[in-house]
Amino acid sequence: MEDLLGAWREFVKGKRKKLDVQEFSLRLMDNVISLHNDLRAKTYRHGSYRAFRISDPKPRNIHKASVRDRLLHRAVYRKLYPFFDQTFIADSFSCRNEKGTHKAINRFRTFVWKVSKNNTKSCWVLKCDIRKFFANIDHGILLRILRKRIFDEEIIQLLAEIINSFYTAGFYGRGLPLGNLTSQLFANIYLNEFDQFMKHKIKAKFYIRYADDFVVFSESRTWLEEILFQMKNFLRDTLKLEINIDKIFIKTVASGADFLGWVHFPNHRVLRMTTKRRMFKRLVENPKQESITSYLGLLKCGNCYQLTETILDFWGAKQIVC
Repeated sequence: MEDLLGAWREFVKGKRKKLDVQEFSLRLMDNVISLHNDLRAKTYRHGSYRAFRISDPKPRNIHKASVRDRLLHRAVYRKLYPFFDQTFIADSFSCRNEKGTHKAINRFRTFVWKVSKNNTKSCWVLKCDIRKFFANIDHGILLRILRKRIFDEEIIQLLAEIINSFYTAGFYGRGLPLGNLTSQLFANIYLNEFDQFMKHKIKAKFYIRYADDFVVFSESRTWLEEILFQMKNFLRDTLKLEINIDKIFIKTVASGADFLGWVHFPNHRVLRMTTKRRMFKRLVENPKQESITSYLGLLKCGNCYQLTETILDFWGAKQIVC
């Protein structure tokens, strides 16, 4: 009960105005006790999802569970995250405490300096992402990975109930919903197998992963081409995933390497053109002070003086202190 109530306090932050959250909170203790009793009796069954579509920036299908199920997701996440986070490599940056995109792009710059020996040698970058990653996560493989570290079968059965509550249309036993908090953790657990392969088999010293985007740095283009074949085989044979062949590039940082919305160069980085267009479109649609402040904070991560001045001048936001 204490864990469920603690999970509720975290879950409800920023959601109190949502109608479904308000309805659940009207009979909060009854609902929490009911969930607790179902878990104790091992009769808990995950409910259905409400599907909707967003563009952020590309179209994505989001599946939203009920408040009852999302409360359980939060409770499970609170227990599993600290346990699994210590097993992840340091250079995995997605959906982790004290990580995030800012840390990832700063780590990118650090690796460029190290590989290029402070810009005295060429630094090659191999960048890839995984085709339809969340839609292709195999439930059986994920559960086998979880069983390697969780030996309590009752916990495994609960996790299986959550995992099997959703599958990609036409592919039973495959896929995780983008709307679940647990999906973020399961995705990191799943790709941690690939991270360990990159570190211990490939011996990639300079490797960064953010969600399903990853980069490898080297002085040698030939070596990057060689390991690409091994990476493809591991993902296909071990995790039933495929690299998106249309988004593979191997290039020098001096020519500009695209990663996490920024184009990186040896001594600076600039905002990617598509990111810039999306930023201006959103500011036109929603020119609130909070949005302006948020984007000004983003621009501080790169060499964007002119962009910053444009935003301040056009939206009359010079009074904002960033």
